[in-house]
Amino acid sequence: MACLNTLKQEIRTLESIFPKNHDRFQIVSASVDELSCRFIGRNGKKYEIHANITGSVSGSVQATDRLMKELRDIYRSDTFKNKMYQIELVNDSLYEWNVRLLAVDPDSPLSHDLALLKEKEGKDSILLNMLFKDTYPFEPPFVRVVHPIISGGYVLVGGAICMELLTKQGWSSAYTVEAVIMQISATLVKGKARIQFGAPKVCSQGQYSLARAQQSFKSLVQIHEKNGWFTPPKEDG
Repeated sequence: MACLNTLKQEIRTLESIFPKNHDRFQIVSASVDELSCRFIGRNGKKYEIHANITGSVSGSVQATDRLMKELRDIYRSDTFKNKMYQIELVNDSLYEWNVRLLAVDPDSPLSHDLALLKEKEGKDSILLNMLFKDTYPFEPPFVRVVHPIISGGYVLVGGAICMELLTKQGWSSAYTVEAVIMQISATLVKGKARIQFGAPKVCSQGQYSLARAQQSFKSLVQIHEKNGWFTPPKEDG
């Protein structure tokens, strides 16, 4: 995926080289998907040039605009300001987020486990990875747990999460990313998620991978499409 920040930097560079008062070539306006320029010929005649930027930013304009709005809204939200989670764009891409859940229901066993995790490993969060398609917001992101290994909490093999909200059938384009993050946090607690401290490092890397998460989630969706959604026992998906 192309780096959105790199594209913005290149646009800023162009604007500094060819400002609006340049005698031959002027950048009139620029965004990540459109460029308006003015070329002034030797006879003083002005030529207007409009260009659409395609292929430089992975995804669609609609998805990019929505994800930028989601990011802005999260930075303004109380949940973010209260340090319930942190957000990091993977390789500066709007289409892949790492979300660190820093706080869950303080009365839950999972909250106690997070305190123990900090004591044992120096890590105080549950790392989630969110992948967005260029069809977003009309399709849900794919979300998985990356670290640590969790039992219960509706977490499947590979780290995928058993939630109707995250399927095409259960998804709505009205859902915000903030709401999804908070719902996942609540689902982990509801499912009595516990951190598996005894999981060997090599095993954990093999257990939690994108490919395994996608495969287990695909199987889950097929089962639920056939049998419908219901509240399963906590140890099942």
